[in-house]
Amino acid sequence: MDDLSFLQNLDTEALEQLYRDYRNDPDSIDKSWHHFFQGFDLARKDLSVPDSESLTFDKEFKVLNLINGYRKRGHLFTRTNPVRTRRKYFPTLDLENFDLSEADLDIIFHAGAEIGIGRASLRDIVHSLKKTYCGHIGSEYMFIRHPEKIKWLRERIESNQNQAEFSAEQKKEIYHHLKEAVGFEKFIHKKFVGQKRFSIEGTEVLIPALNHLIENGALLGIREVNIGMAHRGRLNVLANVLKKPNENIFKEFEGESYEERIALGDVKYHLGYGNTIRTKHGHEVIINIVPNPSHLESSYPIIEGVSRARIENRYNGDHGMLLPVIIHGDAAIAGQGVVYEVIQMSELEGYRTGGTLHFVINNQVGFTTNYLDARSSTYCTDVGKVIKAPIWHVNGDDAEGLLHVVRMAIAYRQTFHTDVFIDILAYRRYGHNEGDEPRFTQPLLYKSIASHPNLMDIYGERLVKEGIMTAEEKERAETVFEQQLEQQLEQARKLQKVHIQQFLESSWANYRYADHEDFNASLPTGVPETELRSIAGAIHTLPGDKNFYRKTIRLMEERMKMIGEDRLDWALGELLAYATLLKEGHPVRISGQDSVRGTFSHRHAGLVLEDSGETYIPLQHLDSRQAPFQIYNSPLNEYGVMGFEYGYSLASPEALTIWEAQFGDFVNVAQVIVDQYISSAEEKWGVMSGLVLFLPHGFEGQGPEHSSARIERFLALAARNNIHLVNPTTPANMFHVLRQHLKRKTRVPLVIFTPKSLLRHPRCVSTFGELETGRFMQVYDDPDTDLEEVRRVVFCSGKVYYDLLARKQALKARDIALIRIEQIFPFPLGRVREILKKYRNNMLTLWVQEEPENMGAWYYVQNLMKGMDIIPVTRMASGSPATGLHKLHEISQVEIIDKVFRKCTCELQNVYCGLQCVIGSSRKEILKQHYYFDTSSEQ
Repeated sequence: MDDLSFLQNLDTEALEQLYRDYRNDPDSIDKSWHHFFQGFDLARKDLSVPDSESLTFDKEFKVLNLINGYRKRGHLFTRTNPVRTRRKYFPTLDLENFDLSEADLDIIFHAGAEIGIGRASLRDIVHSLKKTYCGHIGSEYMFIRHPEKIKWLRERIESNQNQAEFSAEQKKEIYHHLKEAVGFEKFIHKKFVGQKRFSIEGTEVLIPALNHLIENGALLGIREVNIGMAHRGRLNVLANVLKKPNENIFKEFEGESYEERIALGDVKYHLGYGNTIRTKHGHEVIINIVPNPSHLESSYPIIEGVSRARIENRYNGDHGMLLPVIIHGDAAIAGQGVVYEVIQMSELEGYRTGGTLHFVINNQVGFTTNYLDARSSTYCTDVGKVIKAPIWHVNGDDAEGLLHVVRMAIAYRQTFHTDVFIDILAYRRYGHNEGDEPRFTQPLLYKSIASHPNLMDIYGERLVKEGIMTAEEKERAETVFEQQLEQQLEQARKLQKVHIQQFLESSWANYRYADHEDFNASLPTGVPETELRSIAGAIHTLPGDKNFYRKTIRLMEERMKMIGEDRLDWALGELLAYATLLKEGHPVRISGQDSVRGTFSHRHAGLVLEDSGETYIPLQHLDSRQAPFQIYNSPLNEYGVMGFEYGYSLASPEALTIWEAQFGDFVNVAQVIVDQYISSAEEKWGVMSGLVLFLPHGFEGQGPEHSSARIERFLALAARNNIHLVNPTTPANMFHVLRQHLKRKTRVPLVIFTPKSLLRHPRCVSTFGELETGRFMQVYDDPDTDLEEVRRVVFCSGKVYYDLLARKQALKARDIALIRIEQIFPFPLGRVREILKKYRNNMLTLWVQEEPENMGAWYYVQNLMKGMDIIPVTRMASGSPATGLHKLHEISQVEIIDKVFRKCTCELQNVYCGLQCVIGSSRKEILKQHYYFDTSSEQ
């Protein structure tokens, strides 16, 4: 193809002259042309072409250019729109634009062999090209850069003029699926008047297409299909593809309560489902559709993560056994940025799923927005060209044409394991929902739609004309189906409550939903010191046959020294948590921006060899029985990657699945995943997930976008034990919280506000003994106090503790108790009350945080600790988390610490006195003399 493309771009007169020169004297032209012209002469000889036809030599290449024009641009001139005329594109494919004319139509050209019809007249060549490239199917593939892929596609597209033959039984089967699709929508429209369902009407062809995909995919080895889609047509897919009982769907229209385990539930067109389908050839295929909120395309990264986990865990890494399918809307695929994010991830090692089949329900409108206002690109599917995926555009009224394309698409995916796009040009029978009036904004389009028959009638009448069925058989089949739906509606009305099936229910059979008691007590998660020392030594001993960078060698030596000194920093505590879990059979997967080394160069989980670029990962070499360890540097996005890891966690309850932000501030780019899935999926859909988020958090003068992981936002989403929020301040607590997360028989998302400066803080170290005998500490009491002397109890969380501790030790202030809250939610209120009761001489209770008053945990803590007279020490409330000036940051940080250790205003002027001078005074007097400050002013 590369040679052909080159030749087609040559000046034909120059080529003609080259050929004449070759005929006169072969040595007069470059030898690279000899093989070409020898082949041309051979073809002329084999086909008995007389020399008198040499005048057509020039036109042969013009015809080749014409063929190439149809291959490249034929899709612009198709009849793929069932309800309106296509836009006009120029130049057209008219003969004149290829320097040919009608006078050439009856000339016989060898170029016909190029499209599989042998020597043929130009008239026949054009007829074949129009049927192949300008009918109901538009094919885009010539932009692909791999010749073998282009050849594969060209041969199948041009075979039989891009059409497939279907037997009478296959045609009846297509009609059967159309009958179910149309009948289902009509029944609901009649029985549940005015209720939203976001019907598939106008694109009913999707139902036979999906069923055909399952049947044909099974023949090619596919044993699982995972579907992500939005609300449009979802109920129909659930009923007529996944075979969700219609009575359960009907109950969702009339139900008044959910089964007990579902707290709030969700609208019926967001729910997920799973089933195992037996194909007509006897294959069992698992079909799953992931729950989806109204945030269009959000399920795309999630179904990819689910599929990756299932491929690895169930199919031993065989991509050919599982097919992800994404069903987009035309406005969403063009408009939602997460589509581009995930497409860019699709061929990366850490996120590959072996190719996704994309369908687009192309209604030619987004809610009320005309497609011309919805994108700049020609097609909504142009994003697929980023990864050079083949794209087909199909008329939604041509069921057989779509099934033909589905066959090609599955075969291509199974052969090359890359994505494929199928754009179904159709329409939306009603407005955005069944109560919406579309004629306000698209009067011409909906005038056409109003008179357009549904595909069941179009295809059924065709089968009657072909003699495959009679009109009476068609009418009887439709009547019987409606009667079945009536019976199922009666069964639905006998059901007591709405049932929501848990996604991947069998994978979660050994787990239960968390209750408050699960967070009240910490599990024993220690590991014997001898084992810990052995593991620590193993993962920091470099193989002698590999050439490592000298600084890597030094790093390993420094860590071995720390191990020998029983002084474990954050990286050691974290890596030992992973290693012990791996040896206990728990897979570990980490992905995020710069996660292999770590944003702050602390982890170094992968060590790059100096001479080859190979990466050596010590945690993959613990022993032969360990579970898999995966760690990936992700592309520079948050939404797509966090969604992928969330999906991975849905299918891997036994694994430690971690998404890490480069800085915690960037988590808000993935807020859709946090809000619609992580915090709410259990209450809406009964979905459990054990995803762990690492969000670096801490105010260290790096500016407003490198300081805060927005603890306040997570607390606003926290309720009913739906999430676990922790801010650990020791390597040991990090070790234990990760291990505890997997040792429970419950799963809720775990959000860890990880440190930055503490990664190397000299005080932030632990011992092997703390890893062996300890457990996750929800609260750390102050070990360095005198109960009788304590007058101030200071609560804090995170890195600020070490700043407070340094000042306390400098002042030798044993009358202040520094209490660290390590578990922010569920808040350990019982333990806090015990501590306050213990310090019976306390006169002042403070909450200290680095964040502004309206951020961090303060408002949440204030609400929980009502009646405990707790006072905040914070930065001034603001709309931005932090200052951009490092000096200003330092000043405000010192002011926070100063307020906790405020100097005396009594006769001991400017000397810290621990409030001894006012023992017996009222609380108001204490604040007046020593501690009053106005949080509304600059601090």
